[in-house]
Amino acid sequence: MNQEPPVSELNRRAFMRTALSAGAAFCIVPRHVLGGPNQVAPSDKINVAIIGCGGQSLIDMDNLIKFPEIQYVAMADPMKEWDYREFYFGGFAGREAAKRKAEDYYAGQRGKSSFKSIRTYADFREMLDQESGIDAVTIETTDNLHALATLAALEKGKHVYCQKPLTHDIYEARVVTEAARKAGVATQMGNQGHAMEGNRLVYEWINAGAIGDVREVHCWTDRPGGRWPQGVDVPEETPSVPRVLDWNLWLGPARYRAYHPIFCPFRWRGFWDFGTGSLGDMGCHIMDTPVWALDLRHPESVEAVMTTPYKDDTYPVAAMIQYEFPERDGRAPVSLTWYDGGLMPFRPKELEDKRRMGDSGGGVLLIGDKGTIMCGTYGDNPRLIPETEMKKFTPPPKTLKRTEGIYHEWVEACLGGDPATSNFDYSGPLTEVVLLGNVAMRFPNTRLYYDGANMKVTNIEEADQYIKRQYHGGWSL
Repeated sequence: MNQEPPVSELNRRAFMRTALSAGAAFCIVPRHVLGGPNQVAPSDKINVAIIGCGGQSLIDMDNLIKFPEIQYVAMADPMKEWDYREFYFGGFAGREAAKRKAEDYYAGQRGKSSFKSIRTYADFREMLDQESGIDAVTIETTDNLHALATLAALEKGKHVYCQKPLTHDIYEARVVTEAARKAGVATQMGNQGHAMEGNRLVYEWINAGAIGDVREVHCWTDRPGGRWPQGVDVPEETPSVPRVLDWNLWLGPARYRAYHPIFCPFRWRGFWDFGTGSLGDMGCHIMDTPVWALDLRHPESVEAVMTTPYKDDTYPVAAMIQYEFPERDGRAPVSLTWYDGGLMPFRPKELEDKRRMGDSGGGVLLIGDKGTIMCGTYGDNPRLIPETEMKKFTPPPKTLKRTEGIYHEWVEACLGGDPATSNFDYSGPLTEVVLLGNVAMRFPNTRLYYDGANMKVTNIEEADQYIKRQYHGGWSL
């Protein structure tokens, strides 16, 4: 899509925005011209390419492909096809599996003759160079490729939906945020809770003074919870690389190591080189609630305590990380503690016996000088505790816009509507906060003092290498 469309194009997009917000199907021209209901003219399509065709990309596709404006045109992944049935995603993944899934959907909806075959590539850079008709991309690679793929797309003026965490390190998050602002395209990070009702309620309650000044926050997750290994040594055996995989492309900017199924296709998240551990996986979901509601910005210090010894290859089995945030525009300073690997905060004395803290994936406690709010992983089911306080509570008026979800927001933004609520101007700084905890894990039991504006740990010079990492294999930012 052109970044500066003509007036007629702006008028068309304004019309589509109105229809989208009303939940309507689009009838820009008579249906007999389009060939059926719930179809839009070819000029109104958002041509989407996928970068990274793993299990999460197929979940995103399941949601986006249902929008009549979305047309998948290309897929890129170093993996041709892989059996994912042992993972919670289920089914098959890889570029050919993603292509087949999309084409089967379109054939069922419109007939095989009504759309062009989807092209596949091993290297997303080749795809972006050769496919001039792409309007937008979704990025669901390993964490260590998020920034590189995002910047490659932004440089070509593509709208971007990138899975969380937005980047692998803090410096990348800053660069990506600034590049997206300059590109002027629609962006969204895949932290779906930010578009949900629970987080909006917490924001409104906190900012209406429901529990007074909040100075203490606790966030926790059950991850890794058996989903991937952490705190382990890398196996010494070196099995052959499967013929369906381009291993060098899969490694991306990571240092070279021999292939092993402990990394690929799914269990990479717990390894420093590829993923961002439990904190990176779930922090952008769970910490989003207090960061947004309390307007938390750069922490002034952070410290990590780990249950297993530091390892060069993997994140610890479990960790606690304490962030200290300063006063912000007259708001009280906040101490936020993160827990993962099954660790939990002490149970609040006001919480009723046998009542679950949070939900099965984690939760948040926001402790104010007039009360406490508890919610689940995505800000779900927020409640004042004990329940007697919730029953007495009169919620304030709703002040935030409600939306139909994270995918709806991004599609609307691609069509020229309001920015998605977790666009990179918000999700970039959130990612910086989250990933500072991973820097602290490199120096366990040591408080790091942080200059957020300059992305620098002021008391330990060696920390800089983890704020801005070194790339390998010929890759560069």
